[in-house]
Amino acid sequence: MHTDAVLLSGPRTLALSSLALTDPGPADLVVAIRHSGISTGTEKLFWSGTMPPFPGMGYPLVPGYEAAGEVVEAGRDTGFRVGEHVFVPGANCYDGAFGLFGGAAARVVTDASRVTRIDSGHGAEGALLALAATARHAMAGFDKSPPDLIVGHGVLGRLLARLTVAAGAPAPTVWEIDPTRTHGADGYAVIQPDADPRRDYRAIYDASGNGALLNDLVGRIARGGEIVLAGFYTQPLQFAFPPAFMKEARFRIAAEWTRDDLAATRALVESDALSLAGLITHHATPDAVSDAYTTAFEDPACLKMILDWEHAA
Repeated sequence: MHTDAVLLSGPRTLALSSLALTDPGPADLVVAIRHSGISTGTEKLFWSGTMPPFPGMGYPLVPGYEAAGEVVEAGRDTGFRVGEHVFVPGANCYDGAFGLFGGAAARVVTDASRVTRIDSGHGAEGALLALAATARHAMAGFDKSPPDLIVGHGVLGRLLARLTVAAGAPAPTVWEIDPTRTHGADGYAVIQPDADPRRDYRAIYDASGNGALLNDLVGRIARGGEIVLAGFYTQPLQFAFPPAFMKEARFRIAAEWTRDDLAATRALVESDALSLAGLITHHATPDAVSDAYTTAFEDPACLKMILDWEHAA
């Protein structure tokens, strides 16, 4: 069995290719991917060649860990039925290519334990479930304060703000310096950092991935306040110690989502407590993958690029 897939053979060297798939077993599903998202975090680092050493990394690779599709084959031990719609967080099922992510393909073979059932009515928004779960993971758990300041109004920053509002917490302030990304706020304010006089934030969530902001953020927290690093940072992080010492600053790193986060996020979406609307700004077909990835990574007006695989092989 073969599939069309996005193949990244080296930095900035990307094309649609035909790849052989591993044979499915009794615990596996074959999923026809309908939509896959392009991550502007880790995938951009692989595309640009700036990703630090990472377990399972290597070229050529199939990117994509945000995918939604329909089950077309279900092994006898899966508990799934043909026709069910699922979210797929990537797949490692290719002959001759790394599947560190592996979701940007027309079809994937995956262990059923990795996928999550979703409502087919979500359409392309179903591919956003992992990103929403990442935002939820940063906020959920014992002794974690919701953000009262979020840095960056990209997709992750918007999801953090929406989850904060959905939780009934006070509306956060969001910083954004790019005028093309200041729109779309619902129930919270988006402002330029220079227009914000506050110096007493309890919890600042950085969704920008810009480690150079740390000293500025330390100056914005209250004594004992927390800075949550919710982005992905390729360079060593550093900050001036005396101001952080005076503030008794706390730093926390938010890692990737867990299955509990995914389940909780799906419940929020299906109950209409969390909306994924308005986050997808661009669509492309697989035969235009090179331009699609360039747009996703270099056009600030592109919040989320979705590849539509309905008519791919």
